[in-house]
Amino acid sequence: MNKLAIRVLTLAMISTALVSAPVISAYAAGSDTPSAPPASTDSKHKKKGDKSSSIDDPKFLVGYRTAYTTIYDRHDYNTAIGQLKALDREDVADVANLIGYSYRKLGNYKLSQAYYEQALKDDPNHVRTWQYYGLWQLEQGNREQAEYHLNKIAQLAGTDSAEYRALATALEKPPGTGLVY
Repeated sequence: MNKLAIRVLTLAMISTALVSAPVISAYAAGSDTPSAPPASTDSKHKKKGDKSSSIDDPKFLVGYRTAYTTIYDRHDYNTAIGQLKALDREDVADVANLIGYSYRKLGNYKLSQAYYEQALKDDPNHVRTWQYYGLWQLEQGNREQAEYHLNKIAQLAGTDSAEYRALATALEKPPGTGLVY
């Protein structure tokens, strides 16, 4: 076999292995890989230099995963906010959502709300943001708004989704029980 055939065969075998490997999600809170932004034909959503492909950029992915680990493994929200902002991609719903989550965990509800709303502006169908913003609503005592978020999750991801179940479980607890999410 010539070298080209060997390379093509090796690439095909690796691709097959990657595609057939089981997908394991380590966190119920979402994925350490950001989702692609929704398709838009609106030219006003284009950013300088059109960064739309940067979520596939290895440097961006490493930075995002580092911040994700900082949040969910180390619970170091201040550091994670800095890491996420350094990505200069707050127009990616996953990034804005994690910044909002981190601010919420730090008790800065005003900034948290702003980032959740930014994430939903970037992607109105971002299920994790609907979940986290629903939890934010519960922490603020806005049960009706949290139920609205729950219904939105049901429409987008179904009632069997982890996001739906997590928010539904939180809503089942009595108001004023000092819930921490």
